[in-house]
Amino acid sequence: MKTKHITFIILVAVAIILARSSVFILDETRQAIITQFGKPVGDPRTEPGLQFKVPLIQKVQFFDKRYLKWDGDPNQIPTQDKRFMHVDTYARWQITDPLQFFIRLRDERSGQSRLDDILDGETRNAIASHLLLDLVRSTNRTPEVYEDYLEDIEYLEDISVGREAIEALVLERANERTADLGIIILDFRFKRMNYVTEVRERVYDRMISERNRIADQFRSEGEGEARRIEGEKERDLARIQSEAMREAEMIRGRADAEATAIYAAAYNRNQASRELYGFLRAMESLEKSLDEETTIILNTDNELLRYLKAID
Repeated sequence: MKTKHITFIILVAVAIILARSSVFILDETRQAIITQFGKPVGDPRTEPGLQFKVPLIQKVQFFDKRYLKWDGDPNQIPTQDKRFMHVDTYARWQITDPLQFFIRLRDERSGQSRLDDILDGETRNAIASHLLLDLVRSTNRTPEVYEDYLEDIEYLEDISVGREAIEALVLERANERTADLGIIILDFRFKRMNYVTEVRERVYDRMISERNRIADQFRSEGEGEARRIEGEKERDLARIQSEAMREAEMIRGRADAEATAIYAAAYNRNQASRELYGFLRAMESLEKSLDEETTIILNTDNELLRYLKAID
């Protein structure tokens, strides 16, 4: 009786183990194939839910159904015009046929390694076949100028292909090479593209030269404006001085005329006034023409001598 009980327990345990090994759950993010002795059997399992297989002799290989990331290694690649560029790329890919993918690549690590060879090679071929301008620009356009001093900037050179077209070309050629691998490359982009040191220094030198040209233009315009302002100042100063001198001479003339009129009126008023006028004029003449070291000789009928004798 005891032996039968132990046997029953063993049979139940074996049944549970067999039942568990014959059932697996496939969620919506994964897909699977069934292998028997290492070889795939049946169709791929892509629908989520409860799935069945032969216990013990069959195994399940799971593959991701979602978009997968590929990140390329940065490389230094020459362009068609012999300009070396540091290029960093990335892509998104997906396993579309898990059975073919298993047969050709076995697992995702091998898939990533195969993509390294394909995408890096196509990237190198595409860059080596195009000019630098096509790699850094996507469209032909007229540069927008926001500063007045850049109005004479040179127009950008026209490109024949463009960066986006080169990315599309790499994507197309890479998908041609992955068609029998059970995968599809969904997107490919240049993540980062930079000049090598030699090219970057030439770009910086060109930028510095352009800024120096703009600075020289500013200085030249400033010097011209300064000379114009200086000329206007000298002209205005000369005009103001001329007008001031003319006004001063006019005032002086009017004053002399009024003084002469006053003297003449005083002279003609009476004899005493004429004598006083003559005396004052004589004294002014003496004051202006004589000093302590001056000696004059006057004849006896000189008018000035008469006044001097009158003072004595």
